[in-house]
Amino acid sequence: MTRTDKIQRVEEQLEVAKRRVSDGQVKVRTKTELDHETVEQDLKQVTASIERIPIGLEVDEFPQIRTEGDTTIVPICEERVIVEKRLVLVEEIRIKREITVQHERVPISLRKQKFVVERIYPNSKEHTHDTDL
Repeated sequence: MTRTDKIQRVEEQLEVAKRRVSDGQVKVRTKTELDHETVEQDLKQVTASIERIPIGLEVDEFPQIRTEGDTTIVPICEERVIVEKRLVLVEEIRIKREITVQHERVPISLRKQKFVVERIYPNSKEHTHDTDL
């Protein structure tokens, strides 16, 4: 009987694994600021004045409403009995429009948001702030 020596074969095997390691954190927040500004605007205002002008003129028919420049003229007539019936323009009402412009300054507040990023490192009391991102 022969003796057989046995040699055991040893083999190394490599195993690769991944694990997540945190090297810090980041906090992102918004900051709202008020930005005060003044808005300038021209405001238009229209007013009307009424003037009554006596006329006393006989006419054959009712005159039409008319406009002369910024003035609207509304004729007022009445019938009068003299010996015969005649149409008399008694007066005109003149309505004149006047436009005024007033320059206004109105203060307003506008909101503006900014981002603030805060980096936090583990095992450290150090915090860094990045602003205006």
